[in-house]
Amino acid sequence: MPIKYVGRTTDFKGKTLWEIVGNLKNFGVGRIVVRSTFERYPEPSYLKICKVEALANEDPRKVRVWAEKVFRGRKYPKIVEVCSASYKPDYRLIPKDEEEAYCKRESLGALEKINILPQTIPFPPLLREFILADRHAKGEDVTKEPEMEMVYNDSRDGLSRKAREGEEPNVKFEPGIGTPKSPELYANVQRG
Repeated sequence: MPIKYVGRTTDFKGKTLWEIVGNLKNFGVGRIVVRSTFERYPEPSYLKICKVEALANEDPRKVRVWAEKVFRGRKYPKIVEVCSASYKPDYRLIPKDEEEAYCKRESLGALEKINILPQTIPFPPLLREFILADRHAKGEDVTKEPEMEMVYNDSRDGLSRKAREGEEPNVKFEPGIGTPKSPELYANVQRG
């Protein structure tokens, strides 16, 4: 009779963080731990353990770990606390003799490009027409294109920021439909 699995499947491969640090001398301080889900990136992503603390009267699989975090080749400026994801069986300990080689991969594919986002973008066409008609009715200048001020959430990893005054953004947001998957649907559309 074939085996039939019931329930949710998972992509996790490895052990919980508590299983790893609980079996190491000094709770693994100074050792490098990797999450298997982050190994899909070409750049290295790992945690270098700085401090470990057991949690009293909580889930026995959880542990609070403070670590230096490197994600996709970029080191976070501050030490991060890992607690809420420590119960997931997704961690793997890097052997001591492989730690140096694993960390050196960092310089090969580090993300150094910072996205500079524009301060303003053009309004959508219909809204632009309403704004121009409103300005025309009030007798204001209608030669200047109306633009919308952009508001961005801060990037946690620091890979993007808003353009400063006089700075040229390297990311463009163009109005329009882009490249459609079915261009034949738009073959007879009048643009203007």
